[in-house]
Amino acid sequence: MTEPVRLVADGVELAADVAGDPAAQAVLLFHGGGQTRHSWRSAHHDLAERGYHAVSIDLRGHGDSGWSPDGDYGPTVFADDIAVIARRYDRPVLVGASLGGISSLHAIHRSHPDQIARALVLVDVAPNIEPEGVSRIRAFMHEHMHTGFASLDEVADAVAAYNPHRPRPSNLDGLKKNVRLRDDGRWYWHWDPAFMWGKHEQSDETRIAEFEQRAEALEEAARALTIPTLLVRGRQSDLLSEDGARRFLELVPNAEFADVAGAGHMVAGDANDAFNDAVVDFLQRLP
Repeated sequence: MTEPVRLVADGVELAADVAGDPAAQAVLLFHGGGQTRHSWRSAHHDLAERGYHAVSIDLRGHGDSGWSPDGDYGPTVFADDIAVIARRYDRPVLVGASLGGISSLHAIHRSHPDQIARALVLVDVAPNIEPEGVSRIRAFMHEHMHTGFASLDEVADAVAAYNPHRPRPSNLDGLKKNVRLRDDGRWYWHWDPAFMWGKHEQSDETRIAEFEQRAEALEEAARALTIPTLLVRGRQSDLLSEDGARRFLELVPNAEFADVAGAGHMVAGDANDAFNDAVVDFLQRLP
């Protein structure tokens, strides 16, 4: 049975779903940018069924969580939130997709030598990712950010165009967890628009420079990893290439790797069973 709870990080309330035995190993699930905790629905249920205490959290500015009062969604903000939540549990396993993954990696590195996590699972993200894949995600999020959608059918069409290898859902009710209906009668993505541009607009040159600086910082964090780590890649991903995954495994020689066939960047949703099995197999072998 899933129970909704509210967590607090730096004064911002974060929405979460909790399932499984509270006395069991805690597994914290952090979604990607522009997503919500519901993107983990299958994994969350499966982890609880297999004996883990599964907690799926909406990052600040996303889903039912509060927004940053000052519009700050910098990388350290999410990392600090994750560290606060992780310390509520006894050395949980952190599972993070995309934004949730790099923020989890940052949180572990920034908390050193305080080991806030027992293990780390990075889902289709690593220090070295493809700029073209990032640009495609940003373009998708920008396209209807201000105009919204006239219907859930339009939402489904946009998602299908971005993710063509995933079947278009016949029941559109599930999309209501990713959008919100406003007073103008249109549907808008379920995240704070400030998440996309931050406190200030930036030029392309500034964004590229920041991209390179973040890659260097993440490489440093990866080199410092001492806890068991699993990197899961969607084989059709345009964000994490084979070279990007190989570079991570060079930085973290003891890390394990799972390459999931039939999945793109949204690995957990594209190939539920294969993803769940890879994660649970890793968890069952933890010392």
